Amino acid sequence: MIHLPPLIADLALILIAAAITTLIFKKLKQPLVLGYIVAGLLVGQHVSILPNVSDEANIKVWSEIGVIFLLFSLGLEFSFKKLIKVGGASSITAIVEVTFMVFLGYFIGKMMGWSTMDSIFLGGILSISSTTIIIRAFEELGIKGQQFAGLVFGILVVEDLVAIVLLVLLSTLAVSQQFAGGEMLGSVLKLVFFLIAWFVTGIFFLPTLLRTTRKLMNEETLLVTAVGLCLLMVVLATHAGFSPALGAFIMGSILAETTQAEKIEHLVKPVKELFGAVFFISVGMLIDPAMLIKYAGPVMIITVVTLMGKTISTCIGALVSGQPLKTSVQAGMSLAQIGEFSFIIAQLGLSLKVTSDFLYPVAVAVSAVTTFTTPYMIRLSAPMYEKLAGVLPHRWKTYLNRYSAAAQTISVVSDWKQLLRSYFMNTVIYFVVILSIILLSYYYLLPLINIKIDGYNYGRIVSAAITLVLLLPFLWALAFRRVSNEASSHIWEQKKYRGPLLLLRVSRIILSVILIGFFIDRFFSYTIAVLVTAIILLLVFMLRQRIQKFYNTIEERFFSNFNARDARVGNINKSVLAPWDAHLAVVEIHAHSPVTGKTLQELALREQYGVNIALVNRGGRKLYAPDKDTRLYPGDVITSIGTDEQLEKFNSFLESANEVGTSLEDTDPIVLRQFLIGKQSRLAGINIREAGIRERTRGIVLGIERKGQRLLNPESNTVLDAGDIVWAAGSGKMLNAFIKEQQQK
Repeated sequence: MIHLPPLIADLALILIAAAITTLIFKKLKQPLVLGYIVAGLLVGQHVSILPNVSDEANIKVWSEIGVIFLLFSLGLEFSFKKLIKVGGASSITAIVEVTFMVFLGYFIGKMMGWSTMDSIFLGGILSISSTTIIIRAFEELGIKGQQFAGLVFGILVVEDLVAIVLLVLLSTLAVSQQFAGGEMLGSVLKLVFFLIAWFVTGIFFLPTLLRTTRKLMNEETLLVTAVGLCLLMVVLATHAGFSPALGAFIMGSILAETTQAEKIEHLVKPVKELFGAVFFISVGMLIDPAMLIKYAGPVMIITVVTLMGKTISTCIGALVSGQPLKTSVQAGMSLAQIGEFSFIIAQLGLSLKVTSDFLYPVAVAVSAVTTFTTPYMIRLSAPMYEKLAGVLPHRWKTYLNRYSAAAQTISVVSDWKQLLRSYFMNTVIYFVVILSIILLSYYYLLPLINIKIDGYNYGRIVSAAITLVLLLPFLWALAFRRVSNEASSHIWEQKKYRGPLLLLRVSRIILSVILIGFFIDRFFSYTIAVLVTAIILLLVFMLRQRIQKFYNTIEERFFSNFNARDARVGNINKSVLAPWDAHLAVVEIHAHSPVTGKTLQELALREQYGVNIALVNRGGRKLYAPDKDTRLYPGDVITSIGTDEQLEKFNSFLESANEVGTSLEDTDPIVLRQFLIGKQSRLAGINIREAGIRERTRGIVLGIERKGQRLLNPESNTVLDAGDIVWAAGSGKMLNAFIKEQQQK
């Protein structure tokens, strides 16, 4: 008889069970993740209804592979640029929410008599919301285009990054068994160092590799290459002392900046879903129904804490960041659940043997309950806002509206702030690059080169020479590269600030000297290091022009790779902003649309639906702020502005609610901005037509807020007063330049 390995039989069992349960859950319109967990419960050791998995160790290995692919796919969707684009509102909200829930989870755990480690891990489990569950809920409810959804997606991006940091911190805490502040700080600094080093190296090499081999890459080789790179980074991260999940996430985020990102994401998706299913099934296998019955009380308490705590903390964070009350309430109620990252954190505690056995099934039970409640919480968010707005005092609502408007007003960045930010980024990045090259050369290059002549090993000299050639462009950039020229020139013109500016420049040279000394000291004695450091610094200064040319080539390659995806894809995708609950949406006019062939005056869209047309993109030809005689034709891509309700009605009228994908290229998208008319502004006392806003921004004025009163769609003869907050939509570059010019006057 042919012997069948237990792994194959176990996989057949769990996948068939998963197929049946997920079909049932799909029919019931419930998340598939819950179906996988139920399947794992049925085939696990704690339930005897179906045959049980015979070799749980093998399934555990597969589930770890599932975590790797889940994090790799998350990285592909993440992109470091996306973190920058989500802005301060999402970052502030996420940090407030995560911090609040970590401490709340800890205190709830201690109140229930749990151990310190159980309570700490409970705080980590409750702090991260479920990206998968929220995205699926938004898709099923058809609200991905609403204003608050943009804030929620931004918060999820930041939360995913915070979760990676939490994994590192919890691992460190679990090993040391005590809160050692210095060790924690060291772990965070080590994480930042490796993140920058891996990201800079990856962006410099990987897009070039994929671009040069593009003609040789079919779907099979691209998939194999992407998975190979993912597992390579997993190995590197593990050797560096980090979790495999972190390595997978980093490689995904690096590949997210390449032109092949969407294709890789498409190819990896079936692999991720297969191994992800095994991971969630393995989660269900660990659930002991008897333990759930025993801990039914804590499950109910933690569920209530999750629903209320995450709603309140997210709402507070959003309000602090300057979001309107409605957006804050909707975002808070949307994020009131835990999911896949919570399982990973709970599993980390089990694998390190620092948490009790009951914590994992309790976390899974809470996740299951909050997954069921998520769609209902989202549906109830708008009525909850209406009820809350009805009971709040009028002066509170007025204050929140004013605070929201003030927080979103574009402010001019001072020269010092811009210069210090540039100096900080320049110093940190080149410090990490230089230190990485030195350490790699010392630990890997030096042992490889063994050249002995007359008994003396010249390998050190050769290794040091190769390392120096690699270091020169980055040493020059750290010590002498001009940073933020315009801001620096403005500061230099003010004589009283020349001293601090010179101090900043000298500090960069001093840091370079320290790094050179560290480099030479690795290869030679201390005496030689002091002598050679001065020689190298002189060499960098004398050859600065040639080194600068070499550096410019490196920098050009890096930014070419970094921006390659944006150059190909463009960024005309739907933009979400927040003036008076209005935002931008992009739709395409179909052949049978009722607006085809009609002028904007005939359609009277503003009068009927309250929306404004800010841009018509006709085969690449853009009509900014189109006039009343502009006709709409099939294939036109229009950018409209309105509230969620207005846009929903307008899209129904168009019979085309599908947003345009990111295949349309647009390096200057339409944007929505607000600005304050200051007392010294030249716009004060003249009307909108005389201000020339339409001509200078290719845009339109949508509204004016004056002394607490709001004037929507003002006429062109409306006079602007000092203190007015003006909302306008137009060309991103031109509108931002116009606002900055007004604020500098």
